[in-house]
Amino acid sequence: MKTEEKLNMTMLCDFYELTMGNGYFENGYKDRITYFDVFFRRVPDGGGFAIAAGLEQLIDYIENLHFSPEDIAYLRSRKLFSEDFLQYLADFRFTGDIYAVPEGTPVFPREPLVIVRAPSIEAQLIETFTLLTVNHQSLIATKANRIVRAAKGRTVLEFGSRRAQGADAAIIGARAAYIGGCSGTACTISDELYGVPAGGTMAHAWVQMFDSEYEAFKTYCRTYPTNATLLVDTYNTLKSGVPNAIRAFNEVLKPLGITKCGIRLDSGDIAYLSRQARKMLDEAGWETCQISASNSLDEYLIQDLLMQDAKIDMFGVGERLITARSESVFGGVYKLVAVEDRGTIIPKIKVSENVEKITVPHFKKVYRFFGNDTGKAIADYITLHDETVDDSHDLEIFDPNATWKRKTVYNFTAKELLVPVFLNGKRVYDSPPLQEIQAYCRAQVDTLWDEVKRFDNPHNYYVDLSDQLWQIRHNLLHKVD
Repeated sequence: MKTEEKLNMTMLCDFYELTMGNGYFENGYKDRITYFDVFFRRVPDGGGFAIAAGLEQLIDYIENLHFSPEDIAYLRSRKLFSEDFLQYLADFRFTGDIYAVPEGTPVFPREPLVIVRAPSIEAQLIETFTLLTVNHQSLIATKANRIVRAAKGRTVLEFGSRRAQGADAAIIGARAAYIGGCSGTACTISDELYGVPAGGTMAHAWVQMFDSEYEAFKTYCRTYPTNATLLVDTYNTLKSGVPNAIRAFNEVLKPLGITKCGIRLDSGDIAYLSRQARKMLDEAGWETCQISASNSLDEYLIQDLLMQDAKIDMFGVGERLITARSESVFGGVYKLVAVEDRGTIIPKIKVSENVEKITVPHFKKVYRFFGNDTGKAIADYITLHDETVDDSHDLEIFDPNATWKRKTVYNFTAKELLVPVFLNGKRVYDSPPLQEIQAYCRAQVDTLWDEVKRFDNPHNYYVDLSDQLWQIRHNLLHKVD
């Protein structure tokens, strides 16, 4: 990581968080303990699951929360806030608790990805950044995971920096894409900052810079003999590009005993061109030459290319990954679910005519049930914070919105998903190295049944409530009526 002073992100908040904070302060709610859940209601692209990401940046944000003298001066200039409140902000730090699902975990609608337990003003002020980092990185990690699964074991590289919505989206997006399964990125700074392997070879400009395509290829092979991937579609892929690449490989790499090399296709009928290029390379004795492809790819185009027997070893995916173009909003929300009154937790609920928007109240745990015989995930089970699941006995679970739909879970292991990240304002969790997060993500996705991993019309994975939690929610709904 670079060591220069970090940008203070404390003021990256919605203005209402400050007006509400001032109101809480002025009306005696400053120290009231509140509970907020971060959750989402629908998986992007109609998929069966999402990938949680963004926790490391949330941790960094919480640890660096402070209002600078310039921030206080700005807020004073708005003439909306009391001097006592401004003094409170001048001495501000986070003192609460945060629980979260580890990055790389497959997650499902309605279950909390992050739980914040903190005094009201603290919990309210961190809403925007918490949502921003979790929403953005979970969106990109989820899209990347779809694309990587479509590639069926072939290498996928993130190529989207120049099409991202701003610098931070490019840098952090590459990190999230790596969590989702991409092998590397074209974004150099993401390698420097986060260790996402950066790589690249040439653009069309390199080929156009020289008097001939052959000269461009030969010069590149001489300059980078161990990293020679040649872009063969600048002029004519099959008539000049591939033949000139073979000639350069023969004249430069072969005498050096180097057999590792590649060509890249960036336009035209990729499936047809890759098949023809593979035939030409093999006939010339370059069976080890890899073929990579780019050009506005996504999971569906990759899937179609492979169905057409495209001979592609590596995919470079740009704008449709880094912007999650097909569905560019994750949709996570931050909702109050409980408050404390003299140590007693009082559940709170948000009610809506839209059933999807009715919240699940109270301070909660999330369990994931794994079959002991298969190792596969069976269901997720949301309970009250002080409930435990005895997985030595069978357990009946039910759909919280259609309670007659029931299932008995047996021969299973229950694992808690949420881990403590901050307790009393102190960090108690260390983010694993990025490579470990990626490996964890891959392993956890493998625990899902193939039916859940379908791109279209996936199986609806069970996310159920415990009897006690369902009853509390049911009673609150009837109390509102």
